Amino acid sequence: MLKPGDWIGILGGGQLARMMVLAAAPLGLKCHIYAPKGDNPAFDVAADFTEAAYDDEAALATFAASVSVVTYEFENIPARTAEILAARVPVFPAPEALQKTQDRWVEKSFIRDLGLSVPEFRAVSSLADLETAVDALGRPSVLKTRRFGYDGKGQAMIGPETDLAEAWARVGEAPSILEGFVPFEKEVSVVAARTATGAFVAYDVCENQHKHHILDKTLLPAQISAETAARAKEAARAIGDALSYIGVFAVEFFIVGAGSNERLLVNEIAPRVHNSGHWTLGGAETSQFEQHIRAVAGWPLGSVRRLGQIEMTNLIGDDVDHWRDLVATPGLYVSLYGKAEARPGRKMGHVTRVIRPDA
Repeated sequence: MLKPGDWIGILGGGQLARMMVLAAAPLGLKCHIYAPKGDNPAFDVAADFTEAAYDDEAALATFAASVSVVTYEFENIPARTAEILAARVPVFPAPEALQKTQDRWVEKSFIRDLGLSVPEFRAVSSLADLETAVDALGRPSVLKTRRFGYDGKGQAMIGPETDLAEAWARVGEAPSILEGFVPFEKEVSVVAARTATGAFVAYDVCENQHKHHILDKTLLPAQISAETAARAKEAARAIGDALSYIGVFAVEFFIVGAGSNERLLVNEIAPRVHNSGHWTLGGAETSQFEQHIRAVAGWPLGSVRRLGQIEMTNLIGDDVDHWRDLVATPGLYVSLYGKAEARPGRKMGHVTRVIRPDA
């Protein structure tokens, strides 16, 4: 167990790392950020940082020697980087969890083997594989790269008229999976935390709305039955236990059907703090960022009590230019990420509105 004054290393210098640093500071814990050269807003608030490549073994060794534990802000850390660090210092979540969630084929196979429902999927390594998979799953379907896809990147919709050779080129002819199209009613997620001793907490299920494949709004409570919400939390716990997970993670689900026919399909696992959990900053007794710091530090987990009805909205691209109006709005929790440049599709901040029960 870490004590106040100890150091936590964080791989990645973006907004998620920045918000982890800001959550660690009131607990008396110091953060050292390690990230390659780039726009790293977490550097602005960290007690220390190292700017170096993820394959710089000498820099990684020096970084590991400066901290008591290492965690990361996103799942696309090279496996070798995690291995180098894990040989010197505890890394949470463990590299094994990272490996299972970095590859969509491995991840979906793992989820299915737990007895949880997932969309139908097939491995695709060539144009011929894609043709065979489309014959099996039909159109529409979705082609996704096995690695490095997020916010709609590395994906191609296969519609009735789609040329398969063009779709294969669109994903860079990279190893992929084809998923059967799911006619879902809504998308929801569970943000949860687990400790090394198996202690587990899950925040309320949230409902997610996307624009241009990027999360636009998160709403709570999700408009699903209590039974479906309980099953979603149970699924998250089963996944966390099977991974021996330490830290915060999110499980995204499709809701298929309605009423008594409502059922869950697991879409994917995010082995980190998650955009759909940003509402917890200002909307829960313990934010997901503090919860993650508590978990990797070996501290007791905090309360996940929701403080009211929630609407979290991402600030994408030039949405952030309205910051003056946002900070002047009563009852709005504003979080700006300090990025140097607002580009189309880039997450620049978020705002959370909480309607309290006694309001």
